[in-house]
Amino acid sequence: MRFGIVTFPGSNCDYDAYQAVVETIGEEAVYLWHKDHDLKQSDVIILPGGFSYGDYLRAGAIARFSPVMQDVIAFAKRGGPVLAICNGFQIACEAGLLPGALLRNASLKYICEFVRIRVESNDTTFTNRYAVGDIMRVPIAHGDGRYTADDETLNRLEGDGRVVFRYAGGPADADEWWSPNGAMRAIAGIVNETGNVLGMMPHPERAVDSLLGSDDGLRVFESMLARIGV
Repeated sequence: MRFGIVTFPGSNCDYDAYQAVVETIGEEAVYLWHKDHDLKQSDVIILPGGFSYGDYLRAGAIARFSPVMQDVIAFAKRGGPVLAICNGFQIACEAGLLPGALLRNASLKYICEFVRIRVESNDTTFTNRYAVGDIMRVPIAHGDGRYTADDETLNRLEGDGRVVFRYAGGPADADEWWSPNGAMRAIAGIVNETGNVLGMMPHPERAVDSLLGSDDGLRVFESMLARIGV
């Protein structure tokens, strides 16, 4: 099974994604340069975190027009699986692969820390190795992670079961929709209508080894392997 990892100018999590695939689950990974139109026969595309094009104009707004994104969009529309992490989530929203937008954190501060997220759906290509209600400890690192959408879109996501991950506060957080960045309804990750594109702000590729603080993100990759690699 081959994972294609897109590298934009300013990407900095492409190496983490490569390591998660190659060293942790033992599958093949290739880098896809942003100027190319070749997905190198990838079975899965990963849009990694970072600061594509310096996040100028708006996070993900310029990367959305990279030549490779034409092929990624076509791949996704054919049903190809796409894992969009952090800046990748921002790019996927800008490209119309996912609804809504990622805006500046409510605190207007960059946040880099481990957070707790709850699995809301395990009926996806990316979460079938989890149980609904599982709590994952994974890192976030973003300044523009506040998921935002209109009420109609939010209600549709909820009604269709497309909210996959939600931030989970500690016992002292009385607000049902607590989140570290002010995300609407504490949304940390969603899938598209056909379930083949997942966007999430937390970094599962940085949580695949307990020696580094957590291996709770490993099952995201194992889920894809179980569903796609058969």
